[in-house]
Amino acid sequence: MTFLKSHVIALFIALCINSWTAKAEERPNIVWFVVDDMSANFSCYGEKQIQTPHVDQLAREGIRFTRAYATSPVCSTFRSAMITGMYQTTIGAHHHRSGRGKHRINLPEGVQPVPVLFQNADYYTCIGSGLPDRDYRFMQVTSRTKSRLGKTDYNFDWDKSIYDGHDWSGRKKGQPFFMQVQLHGGKLRGASLAQYEKLDTQTKDLFGTATDPETVSLPPYYPRDPVLQKDWSTYLDTVRITDHHVGMVINRLKDEQLLDNTLIVFFTDHGISHARGKQFLYDEGTHIPLIIRGPGISSGETRKDLVEHIDIAALSLAAAGIEIPETMQGQNILAADYRPKSSVYAARDRCGEAADRIRSVRTDRYLYIRNYYPQRPHLMPSNYKDTKLIVKRLRELHQQDSLTALSEKLLFAPTRPSEELYLYGQDPWQIENLANHPEHAAALLQHRGNLDQWIKSTGDPGPETPEVYRLETEDQINSTKSTASREAYRKNAELYRRWASEGK
Repeated sequence: MTFLKSHVIALFIALCINSWTAKAEERPNIVWFVVDDMSANFSCYGEKQIQTPHVDQLAREGIRFTRAYATSPVCSTFRSAMITGMYQTTIGAHHHRSGRGKHRINLPEGVQPVPVLFQNADYYTCIGSGLPDRDYRFMQVTSRTKSRLGKTDYNFDWDKSIYDGHDWSGRKKGQPFFMQVQLHGGKLRGASLAQYEKLDTQTKDLFGTATDPETVSLPPYYPRDPVLQKDWSTYLDTVRITDHHVGMVINRLKDEQLLDNTLIVFFTDHGISHARGKQFLYDEGTHIPLIIRGPGISSGETRKDLVEHIDIAALSLAAAGIEIPETMQGQNILAADYRPKSSVYAARDRCGEAADRIRSVRTDRYLYIRNYYPQRPHLMPSNYKDTKLIVKRLRELHQQDSLTALSEKLLFAPTRPSEELYLYGQDPWQIENLANHPEHAAALLQHRGNLDQWIKSTGDPGPETPEVYRLETEDQINSTKSTASREAYRKNAELYRRWASEGK
């Protein structure tokens, strides 16, 4: 090879490398805000009791989705679906906090967590609080928490190396990053009066005042009881703290001159933790805020079409120029040729020891819910939920016969309907079940068929075997430190096994 030829080839290679590097540096950073236990109680979504200026600004500068739904209303199953872009039922990760003891769960062949796909494209992957001096609770970091990774909570075996670090500051110069800002959200309020008071102090330090319990508006099936009102006002203050944290992360991106080339996706992992919220398929449990802001995103747009949280994985990969796997069930809802969905789906399965199976389908006009264990009550025994002040208080009021007929019907009826059908818009709290109304018979039949088809096409495996239930509940009992919690959990698990043997 002549010197001229080799020089030309070397120059060509150098140009290609430089061109690739330039394109790599132009690729957007991707930042997800993932917030625990929070509904769309932001002022840009119509909340009147509080102001959330930073999330509101994201909405003004981006796209706000009004009908985004979680495919599961509890943390670990939501996050298992989120990080794969797959329905949690399809990947076998649909039972809360499962696959962590003797019973293991592996992802299906060809399914990889999203951070792996970003790493393969030379993105730096990180998960943390988004702030160098604050943790996920907006508390000052300590030497012990400074480098802590953010919440994962996946129900399958995974390698921690899918995350390169806890913060984007660890990346190479010019390297794009995929960051998950994991925030404690509604969990900040805790479940005791002492924790409420602690949050009041933090709120007053930040904003001057805490939200007045007398000003809150509750869903119509919750009584205006001081315990529930205080819980709700404290919850609203967790929304304010979350908004403040979001604002500080955005300011950091701006100060580091990263904001203009960063796609921000803000969402929560399910609705408020309450008696009819978290763990259930009503809007209180599955309707979530979703706001997207960044390069190429139009400002001040509102989209009212149905979307699912698993779509976030697909749109993020597409924004980074990474090919969306053919097996991924989430869709790039920002694509120019995207066709809006006619229906979206959700599933609730075992949560802790509380064995249940509920499935739902939403269309533009209806929400259809199927209860597979209708002989079990709505507020089934649950060591997790029964430790909450609000559930304890509801049970007290029930025992005192102090609840309204609506509260008794929706929260404490000994059985549930096998099918529920609600009108979107006209019945925002899903109070009037239309499943037995003749004028909605055609809609019932249609939605029943839609759900059957989804269950079949997505490979929904349904409930665990008795042996797997035993393994999972034993693992939970053994990993619980509190003696009282272990005993309550054990008794509840025995009850669920008995119910199953009785066909209940």
